[in-house]
Order: sequence, then C-alpha cells, then structure tokens
Amino acid sequence: MKITWLGHSAFRIETGKARILIDPFFTGNPGFGGLDLKEAAADVTHILLTHGHGDHVGDTLAIAKESGATVVANFDLCMWLAHKGLENYSPGNTGGTIDMESFTVTFTNALHSSASITEDGVSHSLGNPNGLMLHFDDGASLLHMGDTDIFSDMALINELHRPDIGIVPIGDRFTMGGAVAALACQRFFNFEVALPCHYGSFPIIDQTPEKFVAGMEGTKTRVATPKPGESLDL
Repeated sequence: MKITWLGHSAFRIETGKARILIDPFFTGNPGFGGLDLKEAAADVTHILLTHGHGDHVGDTLAIAKESGATVVANFDLCMWLAHKGLENYSPGNTGGTIDMESFTVTFTNALHSSASITEDGVSHSLGNPNGLMLHFDDGASLLHMGDTDIFSDMALINELHRPDIGIVPIGDRFTMGGAVAALACQRFFNFEVALPCHYGSFPIIDQTPEKFVAGMEGTKTRVATPKPGESLDL
C-alpha cells in the first residue's frame, strides 16, 4: 500500500487496482502548494469524502468528471453533488458499509459539522460528518477519522474494525488538537502507523505536528509525518 499526503486532509491511497483519493481539496489548498493536480489524480478509481465542507469536497466534481471515478459519500452529500452534475456515485450513511470489490468503506461517527454556504448566504446541511473505515482484500486496514474531536465511542470503532493505520486530524480549532489526538490514539486505538493531518494549511490552525508527535512518544505506534507530496510504502 502506498499512501501520499496531499496537504490538509487529502490523501491518495494506491493498493492493488484501486487508486483512491480521500477529501481531494487541491485548488486553493495552501498545504497542496506547488504539487501537480493531474499527477495527484492520475488514474483515480474512487473518491471518498468524509463530509461536505469545501476544504474536503474540494475538486471532487472536476476530478470525477475527468476520470469517471466513483464518489463515495453520505447520501445527502451525494445527492447535492449529483444536482451539480456528478454521475458516478455510491451513497451511504453512518454505520453502513459499501463493497467496492477490492475494498470496503464503512461510515463511522465523527464529531463535527457538514454543510455548504451558497451565494445567498444560506447554510445547507450536507448530512452527517463521518470517518471512513477502509478494509482491503490485500492490505492493512485504514481509518481516516475525518474532522472530529475525541469521543468515547472511538473504542467501539476499534473493537469493530481494528484499524492498522490511522489518519488523525490534529490542527485544533476545528478538530481536536495534537495532545488530545494523541490521547485518542492511545486510549482507544492500537494503530501500527498514525499519520496526522488537518494542520499546516491555514494560518488559524496549528502549523506543525509537534504536539501530536510529543504526545505519542513512548507508544508502539509509528508516527509518520511526511511533507505534502511525499509517500509512505506500508
């Protein structure tokens, strides 16, 4: 499995025949920097969305139109994107699992919000925020927590799914900060590898993963902090 961080909460996962983008916020993402959008989206087969905020939906419509990739998101978000022209999508909701042949996606809980504000200033709800639990036929299991705070039912997510890899938001203000995120990983999960995200992009959130790295010292979990565009082979 090859995992590439693309800034903020965006990741590319390559395993088997699957080429997956999660929360592909590229255009306007300071964390994406000088990376190449076409390279990031090359041969993409699936686009997975944790929730409906613009810094997570990002370039989904343009990439899906160009590639024909299947978009997986909660029902409300899928219907909103379909209204905007999305043709290939597979909706679900919290607790549900979707079989994508070479892997499955389960929608887990997340403590956040999910909406889009239209030009008239009206906020439109786009379903519940989620984490995304991925089980692969030929690789490690992976949990992208989405945007969330710590919550005690993370223990149930671990009991049900036993994720090997955790993608963890740490930037504070809109998600849990690094110290709390480290507590969540230690108390509720047994990740082999943890990748922090949702930091270093906008100036009002934490710029470095230092608090998370410090909080994870002495644990058995390997903390990986690649720069945007760098990949891990797991």
